[in-house]
Amino acid sequence: MFRFGYEPGTIRYGEDCVDALAQELDALGTERALVVAGQTTGTTPEVIDPVREGLGEYLVDVFAETTPDKTLETAFDGADRVAETDADVLVALGGGSSLDIAKAISVLAASEQPHDEVRETFEESGSIAVPDGELPPVVAVPTTLAGADLSMIAGVTARREGLVRGGAYDERLMPSALFYDPELFRTTPQGVLCASAMNGFDKAVETLYANTATPITDGTAVRALRLLDSGLPALGSGARDDATMHDAIVGTILAQYGCSRADGLTLSLIHAFGHGIARGYDIRQGGAHAIIAPHALRYLFDHVDGGRDLLAEGFDIDAATPETTAERVVDRIVSIRDALGLPSQLREID
Repeated sequence: MFRFGYEPGTIRYGEDCVDALAQELDALGTERALVVAGQTTGTTPEVIDPVREGLGEYLVDVFAETTPDKTLETAFDGADRVAETDADVLVALGGGSSLDIAKAISVLAASEQPHDEVRETFEESGSIAVPDGELPPVVAVPTTLAGADLSMIAGVTARREGLVRGGAYDERLMPSALFYDPELFRTTPQGVLCASAMNGFDKAVETLYANTATPITDGTAVRALRLLDSGLPALGSGARDDATMHDAIVGTILAQYGCSRADGLTLSLIHAFGHGIARGYDIRQGGAHAIIAPHALRYLFDHVDGGRDLLAEGFDIDAATPETTAERVVDRIVSIRDALGLPSQLREID
């Protein structure tokens, strides 16, 4: 028996698909878009100009102030900008930081709580209360492969006698529309794109052994692995041709499909350890996952089946004995990690 309740937004993929931004905003019944982007992404013509053109008269302002720290203060500033511009939709452009901050802005813009009260609650509990009623919708335009887009989570940080991490989690934070334009991904620096790819890749791996998996997520995750097994090594070698970008991006979309839903996440062991490292030190989450993944899976396979036959199917590995299958799966993950040029040991991190 299984239950699969999942309502992702409209997904568009393809070269220049951001040309249809205005069309999707019209379908959502919105009229005034605030773009939420990073300080670099939101000011780089190759990235922001196609989005500006796609939004046309719907664009009211660009809030180019997000950072990898994803601070609550940035979200407050964004909510203030929503009020100033009377924006009714947020277009999140960039990596996971911009996507998370845009979702947090949506919550804060709909909240009647003063910022001071929200800050105090967050610093004490690590959570932001999501108000009842409608939230300003979020439209995602990712430029990395971390897989933070098809998600109901908004992660932010604050400092109160140390770092406080937390955020908001709600079905209404799932983006209402998502645009995957290969040309925008090509603007992302190689190191950033490859590190983010490991994060998205791990979501496909973990979905196949998580206790919240269903036959539907098995299907999308296995297909994701087949695409990523082809696309990520090519991406790591520097290729950015149409076939490579298709396999890397579409594979990441499928890796996320059903991963974040109201009745449970499929994030599991790799993310638990990876977050434990990335959140305590100055290291990209993808880099932390790269180091952790083989060890986490060996530990997993020592204790449970861990979906090894499905993983073998995704990697097109001949399943022999359970022990051999597990070894081959780990070896394939190591080879993809190495092809992406990511660290294999903690001592490689400054």
